[in-house]
Amino acid sequence: MTHDALHPAVELADPLLVHPVTIKKMTWETDDTFTLDINLGEVAQDYTFRPGQFNMLYVFGLGEAAISISSDAAEPGTIAHTIHRVGTVTTGLAQVKRGEMIGLRGPYGSSWPIDAARGKDVCIVAGGIGLAPLRPVVYALFRERKAYERIILLYGARSPMDLLFRVELEEWSKEHNVEVLVTVDRGDSSWKGHIGVVTTLFSYLKIDARATVAYVCGPETMMKYTIDELERRGLHEDQVYLSMERNMKCAVGFCGHCQYGPEFICKDGPVFKLPRIRPLLEKKEL
Repeated sequence: MTHDALHPAVELADPLLVHPVTIKKMTWETDDTFTLDINLGEVAQDYTFRPGQFNMLYVFGLGEAAISISSDAAEPGTIAHTIHRVGTVTTGLAQVKRGEMIGLRGPYGSSWPIDAARGKDVCIVAGGIGLAPLRPVVYALFRERKAYERIILLYGARSPMDLLFRVELEEWSKEHNVEVLVTVDRGDSSWKGHIGVVTTLFSYLKIDARATVAYVCGPETMMKYTIDELERRGLHEDQVYLSMERNMKCAVGFCGHCQYGPEFICKDGPVFKLPRIRPLLEKKEL
């Protein structure tokens, strides 16, 4: 099953097997969002992932949560997860210390079809924590920079204090033929950048619709308006890919928490080509 050419990175021998891994480093990105760098240890020799996939992270005594991978797929031995602290498990993950052990199983799900953008422009649109699953895409594009044309990154957050990876955003913007535009919903006295929702950034761009592939991740409302903007600028729905970050509990389609119409986000996604997911996006009750 190809799922629009979106393939899992590996076939899991036992998708429910939890592997012990250790915390290498924790970095607080904002007041409520942090990045865990994880040392895979013995798991490293068999572990590979593709940008867009996720793992289940297990805190002993508390349970597990589905977290997208936010690190470079080409870096062996360690992986990173950028986590928004919102519940019991993510709060537990926020309290682990360097050298402590957690459980990991994965990777799961489909990936961003980066090869679909070869020889084309790439437009990446992220809202809030949605930048984390797209960060590995940026790494992959830069690794083979000559294989892609213009790279556009549009990123929106609630406030300047909620921006992720600020140092990297600055570094990426200095690369040749790369445009990074950042906006916040609410500015402060120190903010000199754009103010408004992420879709307002399209007014500063001219997109070659015939030669652009778009990757979008963020709140569903933001993604709906982003789709409208992309199509208004001439992109066909086959050129647009979305990551549907939904409530996942088991990662293998048993529990039904992430069912979205006929789809299970954990198995069939989280990355979808727009035509496949569009009929569901347009249903208000889902």
